[in-house]
Amino acid sequence: MEKVLITPRSYGKYRTAVVDEIRNAGYEPILNPYGQILTKDQLKALLPDCAGVIVGVDPLDADVLSCAPNLRAISKYGVGTDNIDMEYCKAHGIPVTITRGANSNAVADYAFTLLCCCARRVTEIDRQCHARDWHKMMGLDIYGKSIGILGLGAIGRGVAQRAAGFSMQVKAYDVFWDAAYAEAHGIAYAEPQEIFSTCDFISLHLPLTDETRNLVDDAAFSLMKPSCILVNTARGGLIDERALIRALQDHRIAAAGIDVFQEEPPADPDLYKLDNLIMGSHCAASTVGASDTMSQMATDNLLQSLQAAR
Repeated sequence: MEKVLITPRSYGKYRTAVVDEIRNAGYEPILNPYGQILTKDQLKALLPDCAGVIVGVDPLDADVLSCAPNLRAISKYGVGTDNIDMEYCKAHGIPVTITRGANSNAVADYAFTLLCCCARRVTEIDRQCHARDWHKMMGLDIYGKSIGILGLGAIGRGVAQRAAGFSMQVKAYDVFWDAAYAEAHGIAYAEPQEIFSTCDFISLHLPLTDETRNLVDDAAFSLMKPSCILVNTARGGLIDERALIRALQDHRIAAAGIDVFQEEPPADPDLYKLDNLIMGSHCAASTVGASDTMSQMATDNLLQSLQAAR
């Protein structure tokens, strides 16, 4: 029986029937046996007998994919494909599908939660109160302030909708600008440099490409207001992490809420020492509803691709 490797740990956790769907389609499902993001060596050991893979953020580069001679389909559990060598897949006729829209609301919720928690210093106050220290801690206002959204796809639009509830002035940047949508929702177009220099809050929702890698660097931080709050629930590589550390250490910005890092968990010890950084474990999409929807979509996508490849 051909095998299907499933790497995301939340796959089928609540909607367990999806595992049976794979089995009933004639494939042996192989669930992540390590309880963590798989390494390249672990993937190389698991993939040779697989006809398909449902993958999260595990590295499927050419080196790994070359060890999977029977692979006929890749189903991304999410939307970002920067961990998959798309050129290799194209050259070898391996279709790659994504679960577009499955987790958009969950991620938008989490991005705005990070924004609010950073502004009102929720985690700092919580730690202080648990230490029986009851002095007041001043936060920053949110209502009526400005937010810059880099990447106005489904998640970026979701953040803009939540910002509207706080009467925020919304500026946004996207390579594929939808002028009609922006006008209808009161969103003003702005280049990244304008967003960096004028907005009280900045939320990142861009894909990771050669053009966007380290977009937020020392130069970008130098433009930001000292009261600015930066949120990233997209990809770690969008931010130069050493530049982020310097900006937070020197209080060139007020705080940051970061759910994604270049390496997960990050190895840099300085990140763990920052009181003005709220860290996430790449968990913005981790809700029951989003997990159920992604599990079903990823399963449907994979089985359709495998059927088409027969």
